Amino acid sequence: MQSMENSMISSNSRWAATAASIWIQAIIGGTYTFSIYSPILKSSQSYDQFTLNTVSVFKDIGSNAGVLSGFLYSAVSPGHNRNAGVPWVVHTVGAAEGFLGYFFMWLAVVGVIPRPPVPIMCVFMFFAAHSQTFFNTWNVVTSVQNFPDYSGTAVGLMKGFLGLSGAILIQVYKAFFKGNPSTYILMLALLPSIVSLSLIYLVKLCPNKTSEDKNHLNSMSIVSMLLAAYLMIILILEDILVFPHWARLLNFLVLILFLSLPLKIATEANKKEKSQPLLLKTEPLLYDSNDSNEPEKSLVGEENVELCQESMNILEAMGSINFWLLFLAILCGMGSGLATINNMSQLGQSLSYNTSKINTLVSLWSIWNFFGRFGAGYISDILLRRRGWARPLVMVVALGAMTIGHVIIGSGFFGNLYIGTILVGICYGALWSLMPTITSEIFGVLHMGTIYNAIAMANPLGTYVLSVWVIGHIYDEEAGEHNSCLGVHCFMVSFFVLAFVSFLGFIVALTLFFRTRVFYRSVVLRRLHYSLRR
Repeated sequence: MQSMENSMISSNSRWAATAASIWIQAIIGGTYTFSIYSPILKSSQSYDQFTLNTVSVFKDIGSNAGVLSGFLYSAVSPGHNRNAGVPWVVHTVGAAEGFLGYFFMWLAVVGVIPRPPVPIMCVFMFFAAHSQTFFNTWNVVTSVQNFPDYSGTAVGLMKGFLGLSGAILIQVYKAFFKGNPSTYILMLALLPSIVSLSLIYLVKLCPNKTSEDKNHLNSMSIVSMLLAAYLMIILILEDILVFPHWARLLNFLVLILFLSLPLKIATEANKKEKSQPLLLKTEPLLYDSNDSNEPEKSLVGEENVELCQESMNILEAMGSINFWLLFLAILCGMGSGLATINNMSQLGQSLSYNTSKINTLVSLWSIWNFFGRFGAGYISDILLRRRGWARPLVMVVALGAMTIGHVIIGSGFFGNLYIGTILVGICYGALWSLMPTITSEIFGVLHMGTIYNAIAMANPLGTYVLSVWVIGHIYDEEAGEHNSCLGVHCFMVSFFVLAFVSFLGFIVALTLFFRTRVFYRSVVLRRLHYSLRR
């Protein structure tokens, strides 16, 4: 009986929720492995590059059109009612969508059903990718509310494991389905749905604060860093050596071992939490019931900034300049970054990379993506708490570095693709980590799921323009009647355009930084006030 009671208590802890969220995030990133199955999708359906990019854009639209999941999250977890935290509706919708989208795509690729028209295939792709938003919204928003003092680190973990999921899924592909990408599509239909439904009742709102929060989060962060380092070593070795089947299976077992470590940390953290005094249970990150609704005023005599400490709804947020500045920065940065990964396969082929090297690049992108997602959240927490630097400053740096990365890819010198994708991958991941956290701080956590998913719509919008109308058109013009292009010239102009767009995002993010720096300074003082008061 005692064992059962401890198990039930553990299943209702924020640490169990964190471990479960990590597992879910680690296997839902099928959209990041598009380059693995895009060649067979292109050949089986007789697509040209323009058509393939059009289908891939619906993948991007689906994985970012999470407003519905945000509204559903708010409905299941209304206001600050912590007892309304059962996510079975959100997870079930996500599992059903993912299964249907990938399953029908697989039926079309293997020829079980007649070749569907392009709009129907776009619907399949949309459903497959849209499922990710339901899992991601619940995991990210729950983490922000469960760890209000370390939201950047918590979001970095969630987004980081989502970034790693591409590399993890590719290792699963190599262990069990190597050389059979059509079966891999079937796996994408089954695996995320089964895992998420198995963990459906663990991801709950259990907000709390203890003095050990940072240490336990750091332990999970170390696990994620070790996993990323291990995957990087494996990817490099796979590029040099030919792994036998037993080695690929052993690699898979090591990945399972790494993914089990967060459960061990969660169990220890839960035991310590029950033995420590409760510091603060329900205070949102930037919300105090005694605060007024007036905009934050400068603490050093500067002019008012358009920020509010109370939680805004989606309409109120869209009425602010800061919403659109963040939206434009994400449009420029994420749009150009995602356009890069969508064309990674064709980009590698144009530079005469073989299939193995292209798959390695796709996997390494997941590693760089992880470092950006985790690093931006962790570093921005430190800069905010210790120095009072506004979190959008890290976004400014990321967009500046991304601009350089696009220029390097477009330049065409030897090794440019490896160097350029490192920069673009890290910076793209950083934006994914920073955007939800900044949203929760500027607009509040009550409607965070809806607002940050609305801002995330900038990603597919930017990707559609840049991937289809810029990269797709220029590539097809360079390829001519042959439907394929070889040489640096195939993508040079496209990536110089992407560099210009990223630089525009840099300017927009810099504007957001100057508008919010006084507000973030007051956040640090308010946190110091709470610490002294306790």
